[in-house]
Amino acid sequence: MGKQKYYDTALKQERAVLVGVIRPGEKPEETREYLDELAFLVDTAGGVVVHEFTQKMLKPDRATFVGTGKLEEIAAYVKSEEIDMVVFDDELSPSQLKNIERELQVKVLDRSNLILDIFAGRAQTAQAKTQVELAQLQYLLPRLTRLWTHLERQKGGIGMRGPGETQIESDRRMILEKIALLKSRLKLIDKQNETQRKNRTELIRVALVGYTNVGKSTIMNMLSKSEVFAENKLFATLDTTVRKVVIENVPFLLSDTVGFIRKLPHHLVECFKSTLDEVREADILIHVVDVSHPNFEDQINVVNETLKDLGARDKETIMVFNKIDAYVSPQPDHEDEEPQVLTLEDFKKSWMGAENTPSLFISALHKENLEEFRQLLYDKVRVLHTERYPYDKLLY
Repeated sequence: MGKQKYYDTALKQERAVLVGVIRPGEKPEETREYLDELAFLVDTAGGVVVHEFTQKMLKPDRATFVGTGKLEEIAAYVKSEEIDMVVFDDELSPSQLKNIERELQVKVLDRSNLILDIFAGRAQTAQAKTQVELAQLQYLLPRLTRLWTHLERQKGGIGMRGPGETQIESDRRMILEKIALLKSRLKLIDKQNETQRKNRTELIRVALVGYTNVGKSTIMNMLSKSEVFAENKLFATLDTTVRKVVIENVPFLLSDTVGFIRKLPHHLVECFKSTLDEVREADILIHVVDVSHPNFEDQINVVNETLKDLGARDKETIMVFNKIDAYVSPQPDHEDEEPQVLTLEDFKKSWMGAENTPSLFISALHKENLEEFRQLLYDKVRVLHTERYPYDKLLY
């Protein structure tokens, strides 16, 4: 009897190469941060980053994004190292995508497509699944031609004209019909959610907002003593979670929302606006910041810009600087500069601590300064509750 063969059925991690363009005036550390975030997105999606390519350009090349020379260099690396996919840090136009795929002969993704893929894997509820599918179809619609490249190999002439075109047109019609169906389905879900929110109007509403992976879900678990999914991945939370919380004698509703990220595809923001209604209709926002991140100030700006787009920028906000246990004093930009040691106490006294009052410094993971946080939240909610329900016997 021959020796039995065993086959490894475990899913092989896809090997990825990252590509970014360095624009004029962009600092090296900014480029580094963008690519690090892209690598984290690839890791969240289940891939592994093998190599990175960057190209200094005034603006991306219209045909190949990085120029033909750089694309040939990437193609040679992809072939020699048996790379599975190439991920670009910016959104590619349909023609760029087609040209790059033809040259590289492997799967090509851009940042938008990668984020959509993660969202598709994380969607749990009917609403999130519908929103993701709608965003995917809207992304796919202008890129339909690349699905029918096999028809390009057919010779022209009598009897050979138009089958590809006809196929693309029928696909386009099917996709447009599906988009219309998903939009009407979302309207129905929005109506149901609106009814649910109306039933909850008697309570003060607080919403957690912030960049992705700053610890919102950990804070949610800590305040509501519930088990909301939290992990060190981007977009761990996709569906809005609402919990009733009582601090001392004051009840309120606390919602955890999807994290924001820079370069978030516009059609994705549009599709998820209904999910972010919790933010728009909240009485108080808790803006969570990962103070251990070297570029947390940029992340604050991204969140503020997104809140502005949602029409929620002027709401009462509590700034919560999380992960103080992992805080490291910032390093100088140049080697010849003297390192300026900024302790956490110095930081608290700096403009960040002074301007964004009220602000708190906590570690949700290690449960540091949580009582101070609870007390401030209690005070804020109590004032609003008293204004709205002056005769509530609970408070007296």
